[in-house]
Amino acid sequence: MKKSIYAVFDVGKTNKKVLLFDEDRQIIDEHQQVCLETVDEEGFPCETLSRLSQWVQDRWHTLRHNPHYSLKGVNFTSYGASFVHLGANGQPILPLYNYLKPMPPAVSAQFYAELDEDPVDFATATCSPQMGMLNSGMQLYWLKQTKPEQYARIRTSLHLPQYLSYLITGEAFSDYTSVGCHTGLWDFKRNQYHDWVYREGIDDKLAPLTKDSIASVVDGILVGVGLHDSSAALLPYMQQDEKPFLLISTGTWAVTLSPFNREPLSPELLRRDCLSFLSPKGEMTKASRVFFGREHDFQVQRIAHHFHVKPDFYHSLMLARPYDEASHDFQPWCMRGTGPFPERQAGEWDLSGFNTAGDAYHHLMHGLMDILTESINLIRRDEKLIYVDGGFARNPLFMQILSWNFPDAKIKTLEVPQATALGALIHLEQGEAWKKTQLLFS
Repeated sequence: MKKSIYAVFDVGKTNKKVLLFDEDRQIIDEHQQVCLETVDEEGFPCETLSRLSQWVQDRWHTLRHNPHYSLKGVNFTSYGASFVHLGANGQPILPLYNYLKPMPPAVSAQFYAELDEDPVDFATATCSPQMGMLNSGMQLYWLKQTKPEQYARIRTSLHLPQYLSYLITGEAFSDYTSVGCHTGLWDFKRNQYHDWVYREGIDDKLAPLTKDSIASVVDGILVGVGLHDSSAALLPYMQQDEKPFLLISTGTWAVTLSPFNREPLSPELLRRDCLSFLSPKGEMTKASRVFFGREHDFQVQRIAHHFHVKPDFYHSLMLARPYDEASHDFQPWCMRGTGPFPERQAGEWDLSGFNTAGDAYHHLMHGLMDILTESINLIRRDEKLIYVDGGFARNPLFMQILSWNFPDAKIKTLEVPQATALGALIHLEQGEAWKKTQLLFS
């Protein structure tokens, strides 16, 4: 008898994975693919869209005809700020431009000059600070201004997660998690596309928005609409507890997510590196961020060099020391223009007053946690539960100091392997449950 499974395509910038889950949400298999980059017509590195598309279609075909599995559903999650532009024949007609590609200053200046509002007000309304191509709506504006003939050939522009779904279903949709991720497209105050989108006719290039998690049923297999990876990673935590919580996702950045904070983003919060995103149902999710991991690794290298120890010296430190006022003297080097203190200039933290690498590291962690605590409090309301995931969830000093800084909250970690892919599966299951309910009462 064939085993019933679900598949999730998790597409990162470097590694692309398809993960197979059983009906108990346990991972039973995983396949990875590395798609080497190509360059766009201007020589800037970009995704090799043809190879990515072929890989998805090949894996889909293999899964459908696997003699051991019965595929019940498939969903997709990927990085955001990336459009696939389809022509009249439904095929891509332009490269998948890299969101790191520089935006020509003249195009950006023209865009903001044409706005009917102050750029700060626009950034606040759309929760989109000026980030060039990372504001994916700007990619469409850039194409219209600089490549008008190619732009005119575009029938539909799909964010990458929805394009992956389109490859299987042929159905084109826009999804709230992609549209609401610092794209410059969505007016959070009015809960609709921003006026400039209609003024420029950009809305004509966008597929219909949907809150449904299922795009279509293909040969009896549920096919999801797809969703942005950051939103996908939050969904497993949403199912853990109905009480309001914060999630601190740690890595190069420490990003605090507050899915229960619906208050509008203010210019001051925007200035201090806070954003709002949209959930799959179009609900606001607040976020704040700190360049925590990058600063940590930079300073650890300095400490190791200064004290002539190996860079992993801090792995043996298990118990945090109490805070002392000297931690105020910590000077970050990598955080200028980011985090809760964007005006703070880079400074060289003086290590000469410490006797050992361990002494310096304890001060480093307290200094970093001071900054992170300020960032968390920018969006925290009265949540009594804080989840931590990512690399620093395994750092005992990080976890101890965090608990000291938030004595009224419970600090928890969850072993959630492949949280992004699991979130995409949960999203698909929610749509499946809804469709079953509809059939039951129809």
